[in-house]
Amino acid sequence: MNADPTPLWRRLALKLYYATTYPGRQWYLGREAASGRAPLAILVFHRVADDGANDWTTPTGEFVDAIHWLKDHVELVSLEEVQRRIRERHNDRLAVSITFDDGYADNCRVALPLLVEERVPCTYFVSTGPVLEGTFFPHDLEMGNRLPPNSVEKLAELSRQGIEIGAHTRTHADLGRITDRDTLLDELITAREDLEAAVGQPIRYFAFPFGRQENLSDAAFSLGRAAGYAAMCSAYGGYNLPGDDAFHLQRRGVDGPAIRIKNRVMADPRELRVRRFHPVPSPPADAIVPVAASVPSGSCL
Repeated sequence: MNADPTPLWRRLALKLYYATTYPGRQWYLGREAASGRAPLAILVFHRVADDGANDWTTPTGEFVDAIHWLKDHVELVSLEEVQRRIRERHNDRLAVSITFDDGYADNCRVALPLLVEERVPCTYFVSTGPVLEGTFFPHDLEMGNRLPPNSVEKLAELSRQGIEIGAHTRTHADLGRITDRDTLLDELITAREDLEAAVGQPIRYFAFPFGRQENLSDAAFSLGRAAGYAAMCSAYGGYNLPGDDAFHLQRRGVDGPAIRIKNRVMADPRELRVRRFHPVPSPPADAIVPVAASVPSGSCL
């Protein structure tokens, strides 16, 4: 199977787009950095492997090339640092934070060990159910793929090595479609408590499965805020700018060729036009739930 299923024409189109828009990107980044308004990009990977099993698998070579390029061209920071710069309303250099969603065991072959070795901050969002039960993700089974999740022991080891473990619901549920409060509590709060107990570390961050605007909800944001999450992450695109909402962090999926990552990071004009989802700023009274664990203030690495 082709390790990278991206068609050649698509690769060429991405490279052409990057090249033709590069002068404008550089001008914009220089202007915004000088005024302390440089963007903060958060990237989402899912699985790094060479079998091309699905559209959210990044070939190993492409991932390695992307990380080396990022180290040479941007400042790599943790989600906590992204939040700090948003709140302080100042960022004078293009910065990027790396995240992973789901929790595939294959990520421990090359991708995560590389990040640990290179001391690149990373937040690893995992769905509690597959990890605790050793089951496969439903969206993979629908495609006929049986791709194993990480074990609890491996997650605990990654945490000790500096990878921040985050919550990603229990069942990889679309929270935008859940109206039952008990179900929402289980996916957002109880699943987090179970993951904390298994890994032995507080879980500070949450990422919405699928992450598009239709997969988010005011109710989910309210519950997450009341439960003490440090931030909740979408994945529909857009940049985080100084002065934005530091609780809702915007991300963009970048699975695939490294040129897609370069386009996403370097002030892509399309991303600058993404309209932000604004959740309700305060929770309703009946959404208050107890905080399961204290939240530390230390950085990821």
